[in-house]
This record gives sequence, structure tokens and C-alpha cells, in this order.
Amino acid sequence: MSIRFYMDVHVPYAMTFELRLRGVDVLTAQEDGTGKLEDAKLLDRASTLGRVLATQDADFLKEAARRQENAPRFAGVVFAPQLDVTIGQCVSDLELIARASDPEDWINWVEFLPLG
Repeated sequence: MSIRFYMDVHVPYAMTFELRLRGVDVLTAQEDGTGKLEDAKLLDRASTLGRVLATQDADFLKEAARRQENAPRFAGVVFAPQLDVTIGQCVSDLELIARASDPEDWINWVEFLPLG
């Protein structure tokens, strides 16, 4: 089973569009009607749906770290700093993640882009 992503409002739509062209399952917070939820609730929503949250919002790193220490499970977070990685690199890395890993690998995991 491949990874499915949940894009928060900070992720450019171009990234979502390109991933969909490549056959990656992506749902945006805007499409899900959750674009205004606070970070903790948005991460809960992504996890309930079994989707790894993709973000460019550093606040999610704090929330994920808090959960890693206090045991509330989450489906994973991929963080791409806005100034350190291009949309093209994010798309390539997210596609690789989607195709090369399983959802169980991502429980309580945080990954930073670009990979390697």
C-alpha cells in the first residue's frame, strides 16, 4: 500500500497538481474543508484519514515533537522548508516516499525535504 498525503494550506497547489499527475493520492485541507483548523486538529484529521501530512509550516514540527514525547499517535509529517527546496524537488521526493514506503513506516515519524 502506498502513502497517501494530506496537504496543509501552506503547500502550493502546484505541488498537489504535479503529484496527482504522477498518480499520487493527495487530499488538501481546503478540499476537506479543514483549512482553518488549528495545527493539532489538522494533524488529527490527517491521521484519522490515514494520510501523512505534508507541510511547509514549521509549527507542525513542534506539534509532532510534542506527540512523539507524549504518545498520541499520528500518521506522519513531511516538512519542506519554503526557502530550501524547490517545488520540483518536493514533488520528486514526495512521489518517492509515496511509492517506496508503507503507512506503518510513518507512524509518529517526521521527515524533512529534500531527501538525501
